[in-house]
Amino acid sequence: MLLKNTSTRFGHISIFIHWLVAIAVYGMFALGLWMVTLSYYDTWYHRAPELHKSIGCLLFIAMVFRVIWRFISPPPKPLASYRHLIRISSQLMQFTLYIALFGILLSGYLISTADGQPIRIFGWFEIPATVTGQGFQADTAGVIHLYLAWMVVVLSLLHGLAALKHHFIDRDTTLKRMLGYKPD
Repeated sequence: MLLKNTSTRFGHISIFIHWLVAIAVYGMFALGLWMVTLSYYDTWYHRAPELHKSIGCLLFIAMVFRVIWRFISPPPKPLASYRHLIRISSQLMQFTLYIALFGILLSGYLISTADGQPIRIFGWFEIPATVTGQGFQADTAGVIHLYLAWMVVVLSLLHGLAALKHHFIDRDTTLKRMLGYKPD
């Protein structure tokens, strides 16, 4: 089992974190869209936001680990076949996705703690409210949260389409590397 990344291949930890975050982001996006349609008398009216907050906080922890892991185990070098524009756009896309994800998570925290109450993570532990009572904190953070969520979904779809383009049109190993296959 290859845990750390090599110069040509992603390790299993990077692959696991990548796909865990991807699944969590799309699950959270769907949950968020669904929960805002619930009426006050719906049985999930209070449970869905609590689930959304808990998963969001765990996702924040996973993202912090992911950033630290990039320093411990740098990603593989870009393929030699990549043009300069591909290398730059890839790095820009990854950087933008990281910033937007952290923005979503921080704005979600500001929404959830605007009333001064901590966030309870599945009843395991609490994250205290540190910034509260800032006027329209929940409303402003909510707008930011919504737009960043859509931005991440659109950018991640483009990211996925680029991986498919590399696989089916360019016929290189970009997608295979992130799926854990050995380089050809």
